[in-house]
Amino acid sequence: MFRIFVFGAVLHTVLVLPAAAQTAIDLGGITVDSAAAVEVAADTLSVDQDTGKAVFTGNVLIGQGDLKMSADSVEVVYTQATGSIARLLASGGVTFVTATEAAEAENADYNIEAGTLTLTGDVLLTQGPSAISAQKMTVNLDDGSAVMEGRVRTVLQQGGN
Repeated sequence: MFRIFVFGAVLHTVLVLPAAAQTAIDLGGITVDSAAAVEVAADTLSVDQDTGKAVFTGNVLIGQGDLKMSADSVEVVYTQATGSIARLLASGGVTFVTATEAAEAENADYNIEAGTLTLTGDVLLTQGPSAISAQKMTVNLDDGSAVMEGRVRTVLQQGGN
């Protein structure tokens, strides 16, 4: 479901997620209340009713609760049967940010139906002074577990200095 607000040249859209997606997500400390509305701002929105897709392009900014995401492009894929959101596919300099953590990658696939978030392409997760990087990170949103693949590197800061 879209609620579209236009302010100047920036398009603001609020996405209402289906009830199945309304669980708390914890990505290594990055949390989001998925029951909260999703607000999207972008330069352009194109909707294709035949394929069930909507594509936001140009300086895409997404906010949901305390979580902020930015990307060059975000495709919203709907299920044909129910019209609910099935997936969010982000590409081009994808960044997730909270007050204390950040994750960045070239692409992100938030598969609401499968309950997974997959980041690919130079993935970097930072939490305070600690950081971990890989080529791919897959998060199971049901249990909070994550797998990082592809030359995993990390810096783990210990207490003290």
